Amino acid sequence: MASSMLYSLLFLLFLHQSLFSTANLLHKKSLLKQELLSQSHHTPLNDTPPTLFFEVTKPIKLPKTKPCSYHILQHDFGYTYGKPPVIANYTPPSHCPSQKFSKIVLQWNATCKGRQFDRIFGVWLGGVELLRSCTAEPRATGIVWSVEKDITRYYSLLMKNQTLAVYIGNLVTKIYTGVYHVNVTIQFYPDDESDVVSKSDALVSKHHSPADLILPFSRKLPLNDGLWFQIENSTDIVLNEFKIPQNVYRAMLEDTPGNGPFREVVVSLDGKLVGAIWPFTVIYTGGVNPLLWRPITGIGSFDLPSYNIEITPFLGKILDGKSHKFRISVANALNVWYIDANLHLWLDNKSTKVEGELLEHISSPLVVSLISDFKGLNGNFLTSVSRSISSTGWVKSSHGNITTNWIQNFSYKNSMLIGSDGDLQIVNQIIHFNDSVRAQLPSSSVHSTESHKKFDLYFYYNELDDGNGTSLSHENVTLGFFEKKSKNVGFGLSKSSLRNVQNGQGHMAVKNNLVVSGLGCTQQVYKYDGSNFCYFRNVSSSNYTILYDEEGNTCRRGTRSHSGFGLSRMWSSAAQRAFLAPSLLVNVKKKCPRTPLVLYINGNGGLLEHMKGTGVDVIGLGVDMEDGRKRLDKEISVQGNVDPCLLISSSSCPYRRNSKVCDNSF
Repeated sequence: MASSMLYSLLFLLFLHQSLFSTANLLHKKSLLKQELLSQSHHTPLNDTPPTLFFEVTKPIKLPKTKPCSYHILQHDFGYTYGKPPVIANYTPPSHCPSQKFSKIVLQWNATCKGRQFDRIFGVWLGGVELLRSCTAEPRATGIVWSVEKDITRYYSLLMKNQTLAVYIGNLVTKIYTGVYHVNVTIQFYPDDESDVVSKSDALVSKHHSPADLILPFSRKLPLNDGLWFQIENSTDIVLNEFKIPQNVYRAMLEDTPGNGPFREVVVSLDGKLVGAIWPFTVIYTGGVNPLLWRPITGIGSFDLPSYNIEITPFLGKILDGKSHKFRISVANALNVWYIDANLHLWLDNKSTKVEGELLEHISSPLVVSLISDFKGLNGNFLTSVSRSISSTGWVKSSHGNITTNWIQNFSYKNSMLIGSDGDLQIVNQIIHFNDSVRAQLPSSSVHSTESHKKFDLYFYYNELDDGNGTSLSHENVTLGFFEKKSKNVGFGLSKSSLRNVQNGQGHMAVKNNLVVSGLGCTQQVYKYDGSNFCYFRNVSSSNYTILYDEEGNTCRRGTRSHSGFGLSRMWSSAAQRAFLAPSLLVNVKKKCPRTPLVLYINGNGGLLEHMKGTGVDVIGLGVDMEDGRKRLDKEISVQGNVDPCLLISSSSCPYRRNSKVCDNSF
């Protein structure tokens, strides 16, 4: 039971703290895994090339011009935990033939060999965070990984002398031997002279260009650890004072929160709420079951998403030449959140002072509903939260009078089921995060951007005690990042949509606090459709091995996926018959009484009632979940999209034992 309680506690830490990689929090769980996950006994180390780790994302759209490469850092990160970040002097790329650039890309390249935890790291320039990421967990034969990030929005920062700071809190011992060998390079792409914006669109283009000045909201050097602030609970507040130039006509705060869910990052200015962030849940490379993320890492793990909060409507309050206080806090925070921000400012070079006024500001309080039903340690939580924020203000500059409207709408739903005295845990969560900015320009043209995001999380965890100090855990994860964007910049309307879905199934056998076996498989479908660019990738892996990988950049309707939630052609005929013959489930339960039966049904139909008495533990429904619960009358737990891999296996999943049991039952 002690082992069961350990996994139960660590899973709750995941819910409240998705930063699995902080060293002071992870030793207990990771020690159970490192002995297995870092070994490679069957292959000579010298003959095996390092494994390439990657996060699935669309490539950066680059200009046709040849880039000018600028290598800014090379360092080996060994024993660096709790020590100062690595510092280097940065100067603008004077060696480049052109000094005007249309695209600037940061490249992070790293290698590691041996045994090591995953580590959070950051890259700052002049205190401004350029990149936050997570290292890949190495193996004895070595790994390599790279991250490319478009940093063109930091153009003004890159054109001045700055201090570069990079921090990875790594520990090296006789057991944890991995040293991260890192190279950081910036690629500067010269302007394409054929891409010229007409004079009539000059103001619109300026409004859409990178900021003229970027002020850091971070800790100042010298210091130990990273430049981010650490928020350990809901009462912690990060406070920073800014005195901005009086000729600012647009302002935006870029924030990189560290965790979820339910966590709300709240930003206020002089005590008034200006915006909020409900972040996507990022699972790092050591999270849940590390074998799930080898070599395909979790969504956002190599390049954490940042979020923008429009400050422009409030400029009339802070263009007085005085210092003003920005404050960041995290509702319901638990140890530990890494928080910093970048304040982007656009300057009116033809004016020494810009005027402004806040016309309207509406901030609704959080609307929270929490329902729980527990008997002892078993039961469920249902949580829903909503909020809306809007503000409107104008600024008057040499460009004329610009009125900006900023709106945010949020909704959050989470269901959590806990059974088997904490050994069975199921979480289903959906976040809707919508925002829009509308700027009315003097020419009567409108510059607007809209973003509609949906963040999905499904988590299944079950631990079985096999006796003699042995336990078996099953993990099932689904992450979904969906976004639709539209942008009107005065000379054209552009739209894009992103559908990024990741499914993972894994299990581990633990004996006497050491992992003796384990498997994990991951499937991911990434589909981006833009006005002038499309990208598609469908990839699957199992324990370091890529099973299939399809990639394309042509725009097309619909995609073919090997990893659908329902029955697919990859499933054996025996598996398909099992779904049509509930009596077979009884045979499976008899032969594997300790294996949880998880079934997915595409639609309720009349099959639900036949599941009663079969021993099925969980049923996943893509639609009509409430109707399904009524039909089953709480006899079987009804959840959302549940991969049936735990019951009957497709060829790419690790649960071959269950598949054989089902096949033999016919």
